[in-house]
Amino acid sequence: MDLEMLRERAKIIKLVRAFFDKKNYLELDTPLLSPDLIPESCLEVFETMRIFPTGSRTESRQLWLIPSPEIFMKKIIAQHRVNVYQICKCFRNGESVGHLHNSEFTMLEYYTMNVNYMDSLALTENLFAYLAQELNVSSLLHPFERITVAQAFEKFAGFDLFAASVTPPAMEHEARRLGLDPPSGLTIQELYDLIFIHSVEPNLKSEKPVALLDYPAFVPCLAKKSTNGQNHPPKTVERWELYFRGIELANCFSEETDPQIVKEFFVREAKSKEKNALVQHKVDHNYWKMFEQFPHCSGVAMGLERLIMILTERSTIEGVLPFYL
Repeated sequence: MDLEMLRERAKIIKLVRAFFDKKNYLELDTPLLSPDLIPESCLEVFETMRIFPTGSRTESRQLWLIPSPEIFMKKIIAQHRVNVYQICKCFRNGESVGHLHNSEFTMLEYYTMNVNYMDSLALTENLFAYLAQELNVSSLLHPFERITVAQAFEKFAGFDLFAASVTPPAMEHEARRLGLDPPSGLTIQELYDLIFIHSVEPNLKSEKPVALLDYPAFVPCLAKKSTNGQNHPPKTVERWELYFRGIELANCFSEETDPQIVKEFFVREAKSKEKNALVQHKVDHNYWKMFEQFPHCSGVAMGLERLIMILTERSTIEGVLPFYL
């Protein structure tokens, strides 16, 4: 365990807090254990059990470690409509442990009222500039590069994403042209993921941060559909992910506030989770009701160890974690 690294880690976390505190964001401290979770079919979770004393009339209760504080942060936002941030531990199961992954990690998550995803991008750009100046890291002082997902597919995979995504066979043809060998019967989303992981993401290795904008609407998430003059139904959603030297750092949405769309997402993802996940968890099927009064806002989730790794010029998160499990 590197004492200097522990000191540098603590300094960076203090700077992140100072940035949001100066902007009057409320720091939250929400539970790490939850009786239910937002269903996300791409994530495996950790299950545990609350055991009550012998003789208690209360039965033992299943709980789950949160993969993100989002589920609780949004409840506070719905009630109080205030800009918030949180730095907390999160847990994701079933992922390979490597130089960028750990089952337990630190998340920075922040939500801003009455803004959209592009406003959150500007805020994140300001955060990086502040940290770069305070820590004298010149590589993060540049403005972010901006490229849409469609432009990235055109540039790195060599085809029009939205023309190819009309049918799975068309997308499968592009995957095979790129030297990939997808099994038959994959969905458009699965084929998109395959091409993105192997042909697009490895090319996002700029020496300054790259914001990948406007994800296709057929990739399920709780982001608002784009409203920038597109035909209906919109082809994209208001979402970006941030990369630096090929490393994914953050994910952002203009948060979906239509209760019916949130409800449909929960039903669809819960069914997919039941079919594909190793560990099942309870879903609050009344969660969507709070969106009947939910404010317009945008949220960002950022892996803090990855950010610290970059700021301290390390090549693995193992060096910035006090204990690497």
